[in-house]
Amino acid sequence: MEIAGIHHLKLPVSDVARSCAWYERVLGFEVAIEFTEDGEVRGVALRRDGCSPQLALRHDPARAKALSGFDALALLVPSRADVETWKAALDEAGEPHGGVVTGHGGGKVLVGLHDPDGIEIRLYAD
Repeated sequence: MEIAGIHHLKLPVSDVARSCAWYERVLGFEVAIEFTEDGEVRGVALRRDGCSPQLALRHDPARAKALSGFDALALLVPSRADVETWKAALDEAGEPHGGVVTGHGGGKVLVGLHDPDGIEIRLYAD
C-alpha cells in the first residue's frame, strides 16, 4: 500500500470571503471550487500553479480562533533566495511578517505572516 503525498490541507476560517481574498492577494492562490450550503459559500478549494497540495478554507469560526497564533502551514519555496524575494514583496505590499530566520539544517524561513484569523503561514526553503 502506498501514500503518494498530501491531496489538500483544510484550514478553518471565520469569514470565507475575507480569507479567500487574502490568500489570493497575498499568496497568489486562486479559487478552484466553491462549496455552497443553503445558498451560502461555506468553503473553497484554492490552488496555485506549481504548488501541491491544494489548500481548502472552511467556515468554522471556533476552530479558526483556536488556531490563531499557531503556525499551521509552511509553504515550500524553491530556494533560500526565494524566501528573501517573498520578504521583499511582502514588505512592498505592506503585509506584516516576522522576518526571515534560519531553519533546521540552515534553511531560511519567513515567519510571522498571519492570515485574517491570525493563523501563521510560513514560507520555507531548505
